[in-house]
Amino acid sequence: MATPFTPHHPKPGRRLLAIVTALIAFAFLSVAPASAALVLPSPKAYVSNLDLECFKASPYQPPTTTLALRHLNPLITVSGPVPTPVTLQVTLGVREQLCVPVAKNNVLPPPAVLDFIRYTDLSCYKVTGPALNRNLVLSHLNPVLATAPRHEVLVGPPQQLCVPVAKNNAVPSGEVLSLVRHVDLLCYAVTPATPLNRTLTLRQLNPVLTQIPARAVAVGPARQLCLPVQKSGDVIPTPVLGIVRWVDLLKYDVATSTAIPPVGLSIRHLNPVLGHLPAESVTLSGTSQLGLPVAKNNTIPPG
Repeated sequence: MATPFTPHHPKPGRRLLAIVTALIAFAFLSVAPASAALVLPSPKAYVSNLDLECFKASPYQPPTTTLALRHLNPLITVSGPVPTPVTLQVTLGVREQLCVPVAKNNVLPPPAVLDFIRYTDLSCYKVTGPALNRNLVLSHLNPVLATAPRHEVLVGPPQQLCVPVAKNNAVPSGEVLSLVRHVDLLCYAVTPATPLNRTLTLRQLNPVLTQIPARAVAVGPARQLCLPVQKSGDVIPTPVLGIVRWVDLLKYDVATSTAIPPVGLSIRHLNPVLGHLPAESVTLSGTSQLGLPVAKNNTIPPG
């Protein structure tokens, strides 16, 4: 007589362990691997690739805002036994420019720094204050202008404060925001107004302004030196401070034969100190200046 077949039933504990193991394996296979986080660039990599085209902006007077500023660059300090950062107070005046990132002569920033550059947008407001009265020798950092001559300038009074903004709610995230939200530049008049006498092709890098075509500009005299500052109440993380303190831009007048139609945008402030200010509508009506990265007195940003 044949022995009847008796099915084997695993013990409940083993069955539960098998189910849990299968679920874990399925979950692991179903989740896409996380993309690698961006790494903050070196000061030299970021600064030397930061070229800003400054458009004339429709005038706008923000609510009365007085800011206490201190200089961040180690060369701009008061003489004495213990160097002390230069400090001053300014009140935001009328908005004059919107400065946006561009590439020169179709030379793009390296991939590791491009996302940081393309979201560095600055809105510039008229300010007044005492002259800095410093003599500085400025040399170009961007490789496209490696052969450009040095400028020896006398730094006079401040004329603008340029602060970080986002256009049309295109706010960067993560490491990009952690850097660009702390780029505040105080722009001083400089003399003599030495011309660069170069023709450059500018191409927009920020995705909001890709409708503006690439075009040639003739770069004329230097008018302003923009130096990094920190607003009272702004807590800058140490790694970010090590980068933004080296952002020095020399702004030149430019001229172009290629007209662009007016561009309407909405901008909002990114720096926490100005986060309470309302969003602004702005119309860009043509290029007025080009900010190019420079080093002061042969002191090159690290990296």
